[in-house]
Amino acid sequence: MAATSAFLDNVYKTDGGEGMRQYYNDWADVYDKDLHENDYRTPGRCATALAAHLGDKDAPILDFACGTGMSGEALKEAGFTTIDGTDISEGMLDKARAKGVYRDLIRANSDAVLDTGDRKYMAIAAVGAIGAGAAPADNIDAAIESLAPGGIFVVSLNDHTLEDPQFETRLTQAIADGRVDKIMAEDGPHLPAIDLGARVWAVRRL
Repeated sequence: MAATSAFLDNVYKTDGGEGMRQYYNDWADVYDKDLHENDYRTPGRCATALAAHLGDKDAPILDFACGTGMSGEALKEAGFTTIDGTDISEGMLDKARAKGVYRDLIRANSDAVLDTGDRKYMAIAAVGAIGAGAAPADNIDAAIESLAPGGIFVVSLNDHTLEDPQFETRLTQAIADGRVDKIMAEDGPHLPAIDLGARVWAVRRL
């Protein structure tokens, strides 16, 4: 049975920028509880997908919009050892830091598109991190550009996000342009307690 959460109920209506940063700061203390109570499956699904296609478990991974670190915990459980995280919310990052699974944690500017500078990753995971109530679609292209050749981008797009074609179009266009190869696009549970699903995509940088 679904557990009610005002934060979860309203997140898909939030706008970006400082308003979103504050929303996630306010949510940080009860975020893990809210998602656990609604049977949050996406971190495990994304970590499993990445582990199936990236053999080097010591390769550097970026957990984009890592929140409180539930996704980082799933990546560590899947065997990965070198995980960085970035998020716009210092409140969320404080919770992630306490979990002890990250090498580096970086607070991002609320309106900035992902920019890893000279650091290229062998994998980037965006777990419930891009879409409605989260980061904008530009970050899909930015994540692909931040991969080393052969690197893998795993991203989940929940049912709300799939209603807006711009997000999947970024992925299909990257495939058409020859920037990435498609590995998978698999539908499955996101928050089963509220009957919300997600499509997990994985692509490999060419």
